[in-house]
Amino acid sequence: MRTLLTAACLMTFAVPAFAQQAPAIDNDQVTVWDVKLNKGQTGPATPANLDTVTMFLEGGQVANGGVVAKRDYGDVIFTPKGKDSRSTAQSDGVHQIVIALKDGPHKAFANPTKFQLAFPRPGATKKLDNDKVIVWQHCWAAGVATPMHFHDKNVVVAYRFDGTLKSVTPDGAETVNAYKTGDLRFNLGNRTHYEILQSEHQCAMMTELK
Repeated sequence: MRTLLTAACLMTFAVPAFAQQAPAIDNDQVTVWDVKLNKGQTGPATPANLDTVTMFLEGGQVANGGVVAKRDYGDVIFTPKGKDSRSTAQSDGVHQIVIALKDGPHKAFANPTKFQLAFPRPGATKKLDNDKVIVWQHCWAAGVATPMHFHDKNVVVAYRFDGTLKSVTPDGAETVNAYKTGDLRFNLGNRTHYEILQSEHQCAMMTELK
């Protein structure tokens, strides 16, 4: 009996953590998984038939491709089509957002406004820029409005903290959104607004689709 139980336990731990996890977002442009790993857990392999972006909302010691590295909030891994990768946490609390980029068109929208594009802007740091995506790490400052801006690309957003943002369009319409740590959104482009943080802090990782 002990042998059978041991074999069952080995089989349980041999299956990568979250390998059968349903995606948080799935549409004609992306499939997005929210992957949380504690020490010893392995995330799902990225799909070899698609380009993939892995964003870190919380870092830690992570083994990937046989290499162990300390990953920080804001780190990004791009895995090109034809390859796959998976992460094994060497410490607790690793939080990844894995975005598979589908082959559908991701065309940018022409800016018909007088306002600047959404990025670059104060508080935003570019983390990755290639022919598929631009990834930004962004933090809002409490009570400070962003510039009025036009989103010319569709974007996957992953929020790091609990925090409330007010969005204001050029005609003055206001929308207040309370986000939780780890909330994910797929926001369509072709829209104009500014944002102002109404809580203590909020940051996000944002992947713009080219």
